[in-house]
Amino acid sequence: MIDGKIQIAMKLTLAIAQINTVLGDVEANLDMHLGLIAEAKKGDAELIIFPELSLTGYVLQDLVPTVAQQPTDDDPVFKQLLKASRDMDLVVGFVEEDSRHRFYIAAAYLSGGKVMHVHHKVYLPTYGLFDEGRFFAWGDHIRAFDTRFGRIGLLICEDFWHASPPYLQWLDGADIFLFTSASPGRGLNEHEKLDTARWVERVNQTYASIFTNFVVHANRVGYEDGLNFWGGSTVYDPNGELLAKGPYHEAALTFATLDLNQLHRTRARLPLLRDERTHLVQSELNRILSK
Repeated sequence: MIDGKIQIAMKLTLAIAQINTVLGDVEANLDMHLGLIAEAKKGDAELIIFPELSLTGYVLQDLVPTVAQQPTDDDPVFKQLLKASRDMDLVVGFVEEDSRHRFYIAAAYLSGGKVMHVHHKVYLPTYGLFDEGRFFAWGDHIRAFDTRFGRIGLLICEDFWHASPPYLQWLDGADIFLFTSASPGRGLNEHEKLDTARWVERVNQTYASIFTNFVVHANRVGYEDGLNFWGGSTVYDPNGELLAKGPYHEAALTFATLDLNQLHRTRARLPLLRDERTHLVQSELNRILSK
């Protein structure tokens, strides 16, 4: 930091921790996190991203109040994660309990021993095999935030199945999207590939292309209460080109290096951000909402 301003790095080496979380066992999951952070550090990673609810597991239901944390120095779990973030930036998934005892699916960005940002999942799927709305409160903010690698948008699973959260973060200055998920596999296509994987990868590549952003997706693996989490984490550049991909159905630490100068090269050629007409969008939304 110089003169109170964050100096932006021109390259970012990151690691995606595609893990098999232990349901309800925060201590075991914390140990897994700390081990992978150490491994990523050996690989010269500057940022490690863990999946949705990486500290708790996904199908929590009545376990939700027993695994909730607060991302503060005096929380025994976050105390250790904040210490680890002095050497490497971290994104971790957890259940947050607020002062009025509401519980949120949350993701925290930690850096330099501090909590830089916490995102509460905005869209809670409560359909088909999903039941999140019964156990969690909805988040009501969508913000980008500053880091030493530039401005970032952080979203959780169902959030990036809706176009508005990444669009709002893009307008709020995010050049890197970090998407975390616990996405269960469903359906097979004619190539024996999961339909879920096909759709998620298309969405991520599309966001990279239309927003001319980097898109990093961390998905978990393993089985939980009959659900099969498929992994397949990906990194796309602002041209929509695949930079890195984790394996399907197995735990892995996947590394990628982002050349942040690619933002300049792509947007000089394709000025979609420059030409975005936000006032037109605002006007039309006002018209639609006034009906």
